[in-house]
Amino acid sequence: MAPTMIAIIAVLLILFIIIISWLVPIGLWITAIAAGVKVGIFDLVAMRLRRVPPTAIVDPQINATKAGLNLSLDDLEAHFLADGRVSSVVSALIAADKANIDLGFAQAAAIDLAGRDVLQAVQVSVTPEIIDIPSREDASVGITAVARDGIQLIVKARVTVRADIDRLVGGATEDTIRARVGEGIITTIGSSGSHKQVLENPVRISETVLSKGLAAGTAFEILSIDIADINVGENVGAKLQTDQAQAELKIARAKAEERRARAEAEEEENKALVEEMTVKLIEAEAEVPLAISDTFDSQRMSVMTYYELRNILADTEMRQSIASPGGTQEIDTTRSAHSLGLS
Repeated sequence: MAPTMIAIIAVLLILFIIIISWLVPIGLWITAIAAGVKVGIFDLVAMRLRRVPPTAIVDPQINATKAGLNLSLDDLEAHFLADGRVSSVVSALIAADKANIDLGFAQAAAIDLAGRDVLQAVQVSVTPEIIDIPSREDASVGITAVARDGIQLIVKARVTVRADIDRLVGGATEDTIRARVGEGIITTIGSSGSHKQVLENPVRISETVLSKGLAAGTAFEILSIDIADINVGENVGAKLQTDQAQAELKIARAKAEERRARAEAEEEENKALVEEMTVKLIEAEAEVPLAISDTFDSQRMSVMTYYELRNILADTEMRQSIASPGGTQEIDTTRSAHSLGLS
């Protein structure tokens, strides 16, 4: 046999061994058999052909078998193909079994596919979790509420919850717990007659909030609500009254300014009316001499009669001057004088 042919056969043999070693994980099969997991060599080859890493299925199955759980390789592979986290589900089943929590594979797989961390849920179910209100990531100083006396209170609370496995799928998250407890704190403080009542008995907040059944529809069971801190804030009632008084003062000033502007406008209108009447008066007085002249021309009044009227007017003015309180003060007789054309 030629050396070239021998080299080709050797290369092909090496490639064949490599492909077989990858396609048939003999080491993993031996490990599974040694651990008591019933899996055939052709099952592992089929997993390779379905593009399922055998280690992602066999290793969790080994852990489950050693923990005393009887799981199906087909169920694990189906969960993997559904983009599930097989290792996390198996770990959660082992933890639930050790804690005497009734959790089956189908339920654990459904929780995992719903986007929940099923292992963390089991851990929270065994060891209750504390939810800070507000959360530590929140920059606010606390839940602010105002009592009936107008004093603001700033409250921080800690809610102890336990995961409810049966309500994990479709149940509300921690954010809902925070929102509901915050609403309950605000309602309780707002219904208090005085902030002193809240400071004297903070437990009243916890009891009132717990009685509202805030865990309904959530994935948790509320065990307790503890008031971690409570501080006195601003006098919101006094501030609101001050703002209201300032607003009323601005309204009053605006109305006064409106009345002043209206009065000035009326004054200007009256001045214009006086000027108009004065012009009419002057026009009328200018017609008096013409009327007297026309009377003389038409002989409806003689010159002697005219002078007699002047004497009567002068006598009347003298009498008015004597009768006035100021004695012989000068009296304005312009109107009567003009009426006879004497000015």
